[in-house]
Amino acid sequence: MTLEEFSSGEQKTESDPDNVVLCLLAADEDDDRDVALQIHFTLIQAFCCENDINILRVSNPGRLAELLLLETDGSPAASEGAAQPPDLHCVLVTNPHSSQWKDPALSQLICFCRESRYMDQWVPVINLPER
Repeated sequence: MTLEEFSSGEQKTESDPDNVVLCLLAADEDDDRDVALQIHFTLIQAFCCENDINILRVSNPGRLAELLLLETDGSPAASEGAAQPPDLHCVLVTNPHSSQWKDPALSQLICFCRESRYMDQWVPVINLPER
């Protein structure tokens, strides 16, 4: 499983969206008031729905970075003089085209998204608490 940051300059899924299995949209309470970000999320959600990509909203992008091991207090990324943490507002999770490779955690997330759609919650939300 690989993670790709979704940004206008680095979108690798334009040529093959079939290998993207999950889109994580991360935003905190302050981001909810950002109209430009909400428009961006709407466009991403439309793309994901059109291409049968599961979508999951996640609160607390900082905590998501910690879970993905991208940013911790003593990490090299934080100590290399990086002015801003990585932008994790949208993370695409891809699955290689190997039918032999299956990740049980990813399967559970996809099942959770599918069950949420059955209950008319098209974009389920997972709240990530602070440590």
